[in-house]
Amino acid sequence: MRWKLKAALGAALLGLLAAGGAQADEWPTRAVRILVGSAPGGGTDAMARAVADRLGPMLQQPVVVENRPGVSNTLAADATAKSTDGHTMVMGVSTAHAIAPHLIKLGYDSNRDLVPVVFVGAVPNVLVVSNGVPAENVSQLVALAKQEPGKLNYATSGAGSTQHIAAEMFKDVAKVDITHVPYKGSGPALVDLIGGQVQLSFDTLPSVIGQIKNGKVRALAVTAAKRNPQLPNVPTMQEAGMPGVEMSAWYGIYMPASTPKAVQDKVHDAVNQVLAMPETRTRLDAIGAEITPMTQAQFAQMHAAEYKRFGDIIKKNNIRIE
Repeated sequence: MRWKLKAALGAALLGLLAAGGAQADEWPTRAVRILVGSAPGGGTDAMARAVADRLGPMLQQPVVVENRPGVSNTLAADATAKSTDGHTMVMGVSTAHAIAPHLIKLGYDSNRDLVPVVFVGAVPNVLVVSNGVPAENVSQLVALAKQEPGKLNYATSGAGSTQHIAAEMFKDVAKVDITHVPYKGSGPALVDLIGGQVQLSFDTLPSVIGQIKNGKVRALAVTAAKRNPQLPNVPTMQEAGMPGVEMSAWYGIYMPASTPKAVQDKVHDAVNQVLAMPETRTRLDAIGAEITPMTQAQFAQMHAAEYKRFGDIIKKNNIRIE
């Protein structure tokens, strides 16, 4: 009797595995959506489109990028967590998945309702100032901020973003008073930075690299451990005398936790193939992105570590969203 039970269980397991494989072979059966939690023109949007443009032909279905800006990039994550069509994913960013859960009451659980599927890359944040700001380096900016407490405004893509956390870290280390002005995405924030309505930002490099190179804004420092190849003459915050102000945004594809593992594996493999293409590398190199291939398990471990790290930073600096 026992051997019959074991045989039945084995047959059932093989059936499930076969069904999962068949499901992955058939998927996708319709257009795939990659949701983006920020406005067009930002770093998350750039990452998503670099992947989507090559992913569609590989999956033999259209891959459409949809922007859902707002609430610290979490609207897109929320919609993905609650999606049931089996064809929705989100270009996740550290803002939504490792920072916002410590600051905002969300309608989803970042650790339970979404699963990290494939790591895409990381970019440093960079301190940029409007051309009207009379500061050529970080020391001069700090001196200016101390002369006029509260008068300098810093733009972010939203409260709780990496830009926000980086600026609050800078305020703590530099002992300055600067005022937060949140926007719904890097695109509109950059428009006002160029126009001089706000004076500085700690935006992600993909969002501002074009405007830095065409002289619309000035870069004073990168918030990474080492200089970026796209801005070799721009010092790190450490080199500029601001140790401890380190911030990079990372990006990766997340899917609903209910997504079959076989489908997750298919997306993981396909996106990694896209990232290995020379044309994709060239496109991401141009915006200062660092591509570090990971297994899905490694991405999950990184997510957990970053979730804890940002929680500790937010607690240490007493960062709150008003």
